[in-house]
Amino acid sequence: MDLTQLHDYLSGLQARIVEALETFDGSRFRDDVWERPGGGGGSTRILEEGGFFERAGVGFSQVNGDTLPGSASAAHPGLAGRGFEAIGISLVLHPRNPYCPTVHMNLRFFHASARAEDDEGIWWFGGGTDLTPYYPFEEDVRHFHARCKAALDPFGPDLHRRFKQACDRYFFIRHRDEPRGVGGIFFDDFSEGGFERSFALVRSVGDAFLDAYLPIVGRRRAIPWGDRERDFQAFRRGRYVEFNLVQDRGTLFGLQSGGRAESILMSLPPLARWRYDWKPEPGSPEEALYRDFLPPRDWV
Repeated sequence: MDLTQLHDYLSGLQARIVEALETFDGSRFRDDVWERPGGGGGSTRILEEGGFFERAGVGFSQVNGDTLPGSASAAHPGLAGRGFEAIGISLVLHPRNPYCPTVHMNLRFFHASARAEDDEGIWWFGGGTDLTPYYPFEEDVRHFHARCKAALDPFGPDLHRRFKQACDRYFFIRHRDEPRGVGGIFFDDFSEGGFERSFALVRSVGDAFLDAYLPIVGRRRAIPWGDRERDFQAFRRGRYVEFNLVQDRGTLFGLQSGGRAESILMSLPPLARWRYDWKPEPGSPEEALYRDFLPPRDWV
């Protein structure tokens, strides 16, 4: 299986997104190129303490190994003992302004090697994008979901509903019994219609990202904020950290496969807080997040 086109698209998408974010922020990303001792490597583009983003990371990687880590083979027992190759892009953007949401996207391809001459191996695509606001606006959430739906509609009328529901299920913090954010789309083990169709869907999702996110933060970046908003942002960021370290399969796969910790954990916010048994005040803007936005609903 020739992964040259996939490599070129995903590495090119990383470059396009970084260029757009540098223009928006007014600061330059650091380019950290690295090699993985077990095979492969990548490029982590990172921005910290920018003009707008407190932390922004856009990573590309292509790694391989002789044995699948437990996070992959536990869900797919038939893959145990196979070699693997994984290629993908992953980004998390943490604005400083609490009225601007955090956003995540990743797109990945996974191939488990053949065991015999008549075995073609096993492959699939996965990924998605989701929005995590602190002080949300309904028009922003609707805009984000509408762009996700438009990216998927050419590939089937039912895909957005499926991927949206999968996102709501996946980005749910089980030990807190609450969603991480307002969702988006999520898919895994996707190979429907063959490689070319699946790859085209991934390109459509990747190409839609900037238009889904930048108009939102462009509208909200000048809203003034104070200690109250900043404190609540840090509290909700704590939930983000909990999900990433306890549940996220991508984080677990990266760490279990001997991946580079700095690149894997770039998704974490630079500042977060934890409070004991905190509850929002009734009728407050903070309560509105829990009451009106976090419960899953149809936005388009």
